[in-house]
Amino acid sequence: MRNREPLVKNEKTKRSKVPLLAILPVTVTSLVIGLPFVVGDHPLRWRPGSVKPVLVLHDPPPAKGRGGDTVVAAGGGAAAEEPAEPAEPTGPLPKVDRPWKAGMPEWGVQIFWEDKKERSDAYVEKKAREQAAYLVGLKANSVSVSFPFYTEGRTSTKLAAGKGTPTPAHLETVLRVFHDAGLRTTVRPTLDEAVLVPPKGWRGNIEPADKEAWFDAYEAMLGPYLDAAQRQQAATFVIGTELNSMEGDPGWKTLIAAAGKRFKGEVSYDANWDNYVGGRIAVPVKRLGVDAYFPVMVPDDAPVDRLVDGWNAWLDKKSKDALPRIVLSEAGISAMDGAYRAPGDFYAKRKANPAVQANWYKAVCEVVRERRMAGVYWWSVTFDSDPKAAPKEEGSRLDFAGRPDTEREIRTCFGSDYAGPGTDSAP
Repeated sequence: MRNREPLVKNEKTKRSKVPLLAILPVTVTSLVIGLPFVVGDHPLRWRPGSVKPVLVLHDPPPAKGRGGDTVVAAGGGAAAEEPAEPAEPTGPLPKVDRPWKAGMPEWGVQIFWEDKKERSDAYVEKKAREQAAYLVGLKANSVSVSFPFYTEGRTSTKLAAGKGTPTPAHLETVLRVFHDAGLRTTVRPTLDEAVLVPPKGWRGNIEPADKEAWFDAYEAMLGPYLDAAQRQQAATFVIGTELNSMEGDPGWKTLIAAAGKRFKGEVSYDANWDNYVGGRIAVPVKRLGVDAYFPVMVPDDAPVDRLVDGWNAWLDKKSKDALPRIVLSEAGISAMDGAYRAPGDFYAKRKANPAVQANWYKAVCEVVRERRMAGVYWWSVTFDSDPKAAPKEEGSRLDFAGRPDTEREIRTCFGSDYAGPGTDSAP
């Protein structure tokens, strides 16, 4: 979703180098020029000497991105500038009709949260109740709380909570409200990218000068949040998100063992989609999430079955079988023309096209059921936003809250008779 997490340009800011088109064959150059390749948040380029595309950003990043002080809301209705104090909640907190149980699909939403230390406990609780009511209205049974933490640069070994990181106490309040509403909860700290100097720098290509020190700092930073997740009975704690360059490091084993001593729930890792389809994700967790922004090269009026085929073509690169151990930790698309070719493009503001977003959501839900996946979390709703307000023109096209067609598809998906992945093994 997002800084998104690697595919994040306003909310996910990604990677790479300038494409060296001059040295490429004419046919490849023509293809690159002819297709508006922005994958996830990032366009594709071709690595010299290879037929495998890699990602690269071409647009300048916004003044401030997800994880810093965002200029526009990352998701869901009104922009999160300086929200007014929400009204006192009226009536009891709505409850999930069919609470999640093991083997059921996780029908969820990513809540992106940049906290402010001056926010009162009462404010945080009221906003949490407002978002919980919205999610229950969508027939969700799960929610993931994504929030930023910070570093000082690509080679830095320092990691810490910062300006937008919620306090452990505020996190506990939000988790308690969501739990009381019957929602399955996930805690998802995500490395902010503001200082990593996009497009060349993003969370997926950090290179700490001392990786052992980096993991020590990471463990210290995560500790209070693992404790908060344990106290509020969170189901899952995401130990890392889109950290491509760090995958495979032996430090994960020690970190995950330490996390397991403080948090007794499920410890997971969320991989970026390109690394997922391109090879093995070498992080020793039992559960793997995928931030899934697969580009599908079809026109805006393409039928849903062509979108489904496009997704399956990507997933088949990994496995052609069912995927019951895989959850789509992020899925979404901008409600605008041309978005199928760039589902995670957070910068572009082409003509609004709600049907593109609604059809994409319908297709992704079909893929989840067809591949017997563990579920999906839609990116995203901003914690401070009003989810009932129509998206503003200056906001992100990726917003889905307040878009009736997309909300209808979410409710249809979440209310479907898909029983879930069960307990079968999977690749």
